[in-house]
Amino acid sequence: MRRYISARIIPFGVVLALAIGAPLAAQTPRDATQEPHDVNGITPAEVQRMFDAYALVQAQDALSLPEAQYARFVTRFKALQDARRRHVQGRAKILGELRRAMNNGQHPAEAFLSEQVKALRDEDDRAAVDVRQALDSVDEVLDAPQQARFRLYEERMETRKLELLIRARQNARKARGGSSLPLQ
Repeated sequence: MRRYISARIIPFGVVLALAIGAPLAAQTPRDATQEPHDVNGITPAEVQRMFDAYALVQAQDALSLPEAQYARFVTRFKALQDARRRHVQGRAKILGELRRAMNNGQHPAEAFLSEQVKALRDEDDRAAVDVRQALDSVDEVLDAPQQARFRLYEERMETRKLELLIRARQNARKARGGSSLPLQ
């Protein structure tokens, strides 16, 4: 029963945060104490955690995992999500440094730029290894048909996440009185 309720509440929370929260945030002025990308008290990191929890709950049904197998799968799937999140955050930090250096109106030192590009390459290399290891760990608890379903499931979840983000942007644009066409 608890799993059934979680499976219904979490998606509702994600949809609510993305589809309704964005238009409200567009209408509400931000003060200096709020996080820059705060959506009515829900940060992008919190939305990502909600979506990750939703994906985890939905995986049991999508992969037809019995309870005993699901227990082993959960920790490994969370590790995979964490590895991906760490990479995205590390990459965003480096790209932010590059963006600041390039946008400040001055010409950054070539050595600094080379260092940041190398750091980005190193982050990508680390991520490839970490994600591959985490994915191998997930595969260890799944049989071949479940592994195939898992790959398709992850693709479906990624598509779903993008659809929700597009809908949230469209709703935010409508709330500001703009066009409902997707961003280019």
